Amino acid sequence: MANTTLQDAIQEKYGQAAKAVLKGKRASCCGAGAESIRKSDPITSNLYSAEQVAEVPAEAVAASFGCGNPMALADLRPGEIVLDLGSGGGIDVLLSAKRVGPTGKAYGLDMTPDMLSLARRNQEQAGIRNAEFLQGTIEAIPLPDNSVDVIISNCVINLSGDKDRVLREAFRVLRPGGRFAVSDIALKRELPEAARRSMELWTGCIAGALRDEVYAEKLTAAGFEAIEIEPTRVYDASDVESLTKPDACCGAGADDTAAALDGAIMSAFIRARKPAAQRRS
Repeated sequence: MANTTLQDAIQEKYGQAAKAVLKGKRASCCGAGAESIRKSDPITSNLYSAEQVAEVPAEAVAASFGCGNPMALADLRPGEIVLDLGSGGGIDVLLSAKRVGPTGKAYGLDMTPDMLSLARRNQEQAGIRNAEFLQGTIEAIPLPDNSVDVIISNCVINLSGDKDRVLREAFRVLRPGGRFAVSDIALKRELPEAARRSMELWTGCIAGALRDEVYAEKLTAAGFEAIEIEPTRVYDASDVESLTKPDACCGAGADDTAAALDGAIMSAFIRARKPAAQRRS
C-alpha cells in the first residue's frame, strides 16, 4: 500500500475513533463505539495505573490505542522537552507534561484533525499549560534539529509506511544524548502474507510491524546507539482469536490466522540513544 493511501486510511479510522469519544462513546481500534471490545482487547487494555488514569480526563483514556505505557519507560525528568509521535487523544502528552513540570514541555504530534481537537480539549480540561499539540506526520516532524530531549510513542511507528524516514526524523530532532523510548508492536518471526494482512488489522487496522532484529538494524542505520528491545507481552493464539473472530474490533479473521500468529507478535519497550557527540567522518 502506498504511504499516502496508508495515511488516508489511518486518518479516517482514528478520526472516527475521536468522534466516537467526543460523542461520549468508548472507541474500538477500528473506530466504532464498543466498550466491551476495549475492555477485552489484549493489546490496548489495562496499560495505565489507576493513579495515572486519575491524572487525565476520561476522554484521554478512552481515546488511547497504545500497546504499552511510555511513562514506565522514558524516565522523564523535570525541565526536559518531550515529543510524542502519534499523540492521539493526548494521554501520554498530558502525563509527560506533568512529569517534566513547568520548566519542561511536552509536544504531541498527530496528523488527524479530530484527534488533535480531542487532545486540545483534554489539555484544557486538565488545566495543563506546558503542552502543545502539533499537526503533521511522523515522517516529517515539524520541529527544528536538536530540539527535544526525549521521544516517546505508543504503538504508532508500526503504522508508518516509511519507518526508516520516521527514525531518521526522530534522530534529527533529538538533542545529542537524547533518548528514544517507545512502546511498539514487533514481530518475533516472519509471517505468511495472509496472516500479515490480518496482523495489520490487529495492530491498527492498517499496517504491519517489524521483526525485532530489523527494528534494531533500522535504529542503527538512523544513527542511534545503546539499542534495547524488551518484550513486554507476547501474544498467543487466544489473544489473536479474540481480535480476529467475526464480532471483534476489526471484523475479520479465521482459526488459521490465529494459529499463524501464535507467539509471533509482541508488545515491546524499544530504547535507544542519540550519541552525545557527533562522530567525525
